[in-house]
Amino acid sequence: MAASARGINKSLLPSAKTRSSIAKRLAAVSGAMTTATVTEMAARHAWFQDLNAEHRSWITLVAQAGIDGFVRWFGEPEPTGPSTSEVFGSAPRELARKISLHQTVELLRTTIDVVENQIDEVMPRGDRPILHAAIVQYSREVAFAAAEIYARAAEIRGAWDARLEALVVDAVLRGDTDETVLSRASTLGWRSTSAVVVTVGPAPENEPTSAVEAVRHAAVKAGVDMLGAVQGDRLVVVLGGSELSSPERALEVVRTFVGVFGPGPVVVGPAVEHLMDAAASTRAALSGYRAAPAWPEAPRPVGSHDLLPERALSGDGHARRALARNLYDPLAEAGGGLLETLVTFLDQGSSVEAASRVLFVHANTVRYRLRRIHEMSGYSPTDPRDAYALRLALTLGRLLRPTSSDSQQE
Repeated sequence: MAASARGINKSLLPSAKTRSSIAKRLAAVSGAMTTATVTEMAARHAWFQDLNAEHRSWITLVAQAGIDGFVRWFGEPEPTGPSTSEVFGSAPRELARKISLHQTVELLRTTIDVVENQIDEVMPRGDRPILHAAIVQYSREVAFAAAEIYARAAEIRGAWDARLEALVVDAVLRGDTDETVLSRASTLGWRSTSAVVVTVGPAPENEPTSAVEAVRHAAVKAGVDMLGAVQGDRLVVVLGGSELSSPERALEVVRTFVGVFGPGPVVVGPAVEHLMDAAASTRAALSGYRAAPAWPEAPRPVGSHDLLPERALSGDGHARRALARNLYDPLAEAGGGLLETLVTFLDQGSSVEAASRVLFVHANTVRYRLRRIHEMSGYSPTDPRDAYALRLALTLGRLLRPTSSDSQQE
């Protein structure tokens, strides 16, 4: 015999004429097999009954095409690998989105079981061994075809989702987050209605798509929503979740995937209330990312708030105003010698004793005022990094408030 059906024992392989005769007998009962298959599907699978009539009819056509395809393949003069494209070719593309791969496997298994039972019931005893061997081969090819269809659909869906996600992230960066963008984000799985944080860092040198998926996996484990995209040489990640309102928690989450970024600073913007407000977090994160090289010793990741001095020096007006209003103004308005003590303490090389001599107060009074400054501003004058921010805040505060109480005191 020149050719044989793969997977069929050669000793059981009859002649082409015999196969043709068996195929004719099989074709005569194929309609009954299809009916029995659909009946069994409804009996076995509750989700099949929940489908609408149109979807059930498409599944019936697929089952019929599979059984008819098996009959045609078996009756070929020299059977080779079965062509299964015609089995699923009759179904619309929407069916792959309606029926999961797991459900398709269940339908294939049910069809095979029914056909095997029908072979034993309606086919002559001499036909059964070869038909059972043939159905095993054919069902394997159909299973491979189904897997290929779902893999191709997943690939197309993944490519579309990646483009859609990039559009959403781009809109967030541009501050153009409207209802359309929110709808697209929801399609991608965004559910957060509370704190939103934007993180910016260098894009990885290789496999940016894999990097985004790695970040997504870490975000899922942390229980937060995530949108991400590579834009030029930057990887932008948008995170959402109520717990991110805490800056410490936001940094903790980003640390779980900070290794995905390329070499360089990774900056976490402040939390905002909603995705619609993400432009503020984006602005701070991007400003910090541009200014981060001025502080090479910065932790990784670093909060954009911790980069206020570098951001102010690099021309960020929001950072300058934040230093002046959040640090300088409260101290100037508090009175009690706090601003004077801070200026003197810094001018005296951060020496408590030297500041107390200049101010003509006890050293413990200076220490008390320094603690009050720390409590009010969140910055400790005795910490070198904090002292740097406070010194810059003094300068900016004086520039933005030329008639301030500090100016009057001097």
